[in-house]
Amino acid sequence: MITKLKRIDWTLFTILLIMMAISLVVIYSATHSSSRFGGSTSKMAFYYLAGFMVFFVAAFVDYRLWIKYAKYIYIGGIVLLLLVMIIGQTLNNAQGWLSIGGLSLQPAELFKLVLIISLSTMLAAKKKIKLLFWRDITPLLAVTFIPFALVMVQNDLGNALSYLIIMVALLWIGNIKYTQAIIFTTIAVAMVVVGIRSYVAYHDQIKTYLNDIKRDHWMERIDPWLMPDEATAKAIYHTRNAKLAIASGGLSGEGFMKGSSVQAERVPLTYSDSIFVVVAEEFGFVGAAVLLLLYFTLIHRLVLVSLECRERAGPYLIIGIVAMLLYQIFENIGMFIGLMPLTGITLPFISFGGTSLVMNMACMGLVMSIRIHNQLDTEEVSMEAGSRYTLN
Repeated sequence: MITKLKRIDWTLFTILLIMMAISLVVIYSATHSSSRFGGSTSKMAFYYLAGFMVFFVAAFVDYRLWIKYAKYIYIGGIVLLLLVMIIGQTLNNAQGWLSIGGLSLQPAELFKLVLIISLSTMLAAKKKIKLLFWRDITPLLAVTFIPFALVMVQNDLGNALSYLIIMVALLWIGNIKYTQAIIFTTIAVAMVVVGIRSYVAYHDQIKTYLNDIKRDHWMERIDPWLMPDEATAKAIYHTRNAKLAIASGGLSGEGFMKGSSVQAERVPLTYSDSIFVVVAEEFGFVGAAVLLLLYFTLIHRLVLVSLECRERAGPYLIIGIVAMLLYQIFENIGMFIGLMPLTGITLPFISFGGTSLVMNMACMGLVMSIRIHNQLDTEEVSMEAGSRYTLN
């Protein structure tokens, strides 16, 4: 235990502590005057305590156990996604929460780690051979699109898209043929372009169809991004006021808790999905830049661990986690500055949310497990080599 503890990446651990401090401070600022969400700071502190416990447990357990039981982990994750469709609770138009002992669990969040483990296991088994479409890529697509479809039915677009990002990132480093990569990229770009043009050209017909299937709130998320001039006042309310709050922060911000009353009145979910708005308004461009620098440093540490790994499964796991984090950071911040459509995605380690935080901390613990056990393997190999040299 002590040997493993010494091999923890304490730089990464320190970044997580700083993230915790930022999260608690900003959540307090966003909720201190709210009678409904006033206890969110203490709840988040409890979630962080649980998260660090999960971090150390995941770090000390050999990550190869996750690989060994990946099939059963995947099945368990699918069962949870099916269960939430039957008895799940609906929040913000998404039926994605299970109530367990008074706590809310979001299986779609947890499944991101499940998918990373599953895809990494499948790719690691391929060794160094080039991936063939029907034999190798098709099973990976099936493993991804089953949960993608289930989460889309739950009306959770943000988490569903993260599954696709994870799959694309792992395929990219999974020895896919360049011709296949070019074909897939061309098809994806063409689908996006055609989709956007079709949305603009057939806006009224799409609106009628979405109303019929009770998905009309999707228009309220896409219109402010693609057609802001055509968006209704209700649809553009969130993003417009978020942009105003961010802009009002200027270079150094309005100051701690000085902008929270305006945010609480005009920007929904400032303690959760919209928490970046609080950072930008109260601490300005400087505060937002510091937060992004912390994310950059965190991602850099993760990549370094992947480069040091001696076997194949470890880098796949880490790159899947990196892709997930990059998507969430870009999507969460981008949707408030007009770069991305509005989705229900949290800002990693900062937004309020127990399931999201504990899952992210488990991911960090998994990275630490890869680092610890690969270093131990390297030392054992060195000791064996030294013993043979001494005997000779």
